[in-house]
Amino acid sequence: MSIARNTLVQSSLTLGSRLLGFARDILLVAKLGAGPVNDAWVTAQQFPNLFRRIFAEGAFASAFVPTYARTLEAEGPEAAEAVAQEAMRVLFAFTAGLTILAQIFMPWVLLVIHGGQADDHVHYNLAVLLTRITMPYLSCMALAALLSGVLNSGQRFILSSGVPTLLNLCLIPAAFVSDVPELVAQAAAVAVLVAGVLQVAMLWWGVTRQKVRLSLIGWPRITPAVKKVMALAVPGTIAASGTQINILVSQSLASFEPAAKSWLYTADRLYQLPLGLVGVAVGVAILPRLSRAARSEDHKTSQATMDEGIGLAMALTLPAAAALLVVPVFLIDSFFVRGKFLESDAIASGGALFHFAWGVPAFVLIKVLAPAFFAREDTKTPMRFALLSVAINTVLGAGLFFWFSRQGTVGFIGLAIATSVAAWVNALMLSTTLATRNWYRPGPVLVSRTIRALLASAIMAGSVWFMRANLDWIREHIVDSRALAAAIVILAGGTIYGIAALLTGAIRLRDIRTALRR
Repeated sequence: MSIARNTLVQSSLTLGSRLLGFARDILLVAKLGAGPVNDAWVTAQQFPNLFRRIFAEGAFASAFVPTYARTLEAEGPEAAEAVAQEAMRVLFAFTAGLTILAQIFMPWVLLVIHGGQADDHVHYNLAVLLTRITMPYLSCMALAALLSGVLNSGQRFILSSGVPTLLNLCLIPAAFVSDVPELVAQAAAVAVLVAGVLQVAMLWWGVTRQKVRLSLIGWPRITPAVKKVMALAVPGTIAASGTQINILVSQSLASFEPAAKSWLYTADRLYQLPLGLVGVAVGVAILPRLSRAARSEDHKTSQATMDEGIGLAMALTLPAAAALLVVPVFLIDSFFVRGKFLESDAIASGGALFHFAWGVPAFVLIKVLAPAFFAREDTKTPMRFALLSVAINTVLGAGLFFWFSRQGTVGFIGLAIATSVAAWVNALMLSTTLATRNWYRPGPVLVSRTIRALLASAIMAGSVWFMRANLDWIREHIVDSRALAAAIVILAGGTIYGIAALLTGAIRLRDIRTALRR
């Protein structure tokens, strides 16, 4: 299956999940508002979200898939099955042990990521309770990542892309449990754990249907194959999770500013959409092909795969980033202002979203460029770059946070700026290193298409800004609903971008048909 078709399959399923996620967040934010209870819930989600994005969204799989695929091709399905089983037992033992330790030391662990609210004993203890409930999700996501890697190695992407929907299906009912914010937060935490178990069960069923028999029963053994996976997985996971670690650092600093975590989380819901729909999907889709090309030293196929992946990613990401840049407050106001989440909260969150927006292309590029290293079993180089970006984000974020605070304005805006700066530094280091090693340089067609996509995105951004300026007319003559009016603006903007992309040559119909047929 082609990169375009794989990406389309995964993005379509991810889109369904993200739409449900929007519904989930709208309901929960309305019940929790922007305050200490929501801050506690956001803290409790940090661990599951971090590990979901590290493991389930391609980072661990990026390290596991090349080893599993090589064993499958060279030694056959029985040997590959043995690698998967031993790796799974070791991974589960490690994450289960980590979960147990976290349960014991959670009050002290949260001092690192929620220390700014430690003096508020009631809500700090609530954060401890909620995080204890959600923490076992780590083991679930580790298992889900490995099972997804087995499925993806067999070019079966549908199930692994679809199971995240279960998280939203479990969380939405939690919003209706009570009108008391604390009870809603507790119900949501339980729903996260239930969703993790269901995701593992569904993926296990899919792997079994692929005639791969795995079992957790038995002592974990560090076999040579497992050592190989671990040697790649540890630095690879760190490398692919740089952006998420940066978010964790930002959230930790934000705990020193009341409601800042809630505002950052709301902005995160929007700018993560193109990352999940495009960056993760493209990164997962190109990895198996890049791995095969690297093993056969097929530089031409590797070059073509990267050009296609980056071109597709930029064609879909740039318009999303442009929209987030020109109307950030409008988007948050339209979808999230209701219940306990106020217009003033939307203004604050929109300020963060604006600065996340210009980092979106970098967030996506990291997801697409890193597999070029993983395919060649070089996970240490991206790891070093990710750690450097974390250092930049920490130092710059802390500096801007406290500087803005001393100036009498909100400090959390500086955290969004630092996250985007760190992402661009990471993306530039990845691309420069690929070029220096002669592993990949963007082709002239890709450069031309990217410039054309920028032009089409600018046209769309101007149109969206104009529609936002005339929103009153839309609500008066078309639909008197804030959310539906926003949906109309978004759909119109997408249509305008599609037309502009075709007119500028950023997208060509024959290329789409060719890509989907391959």
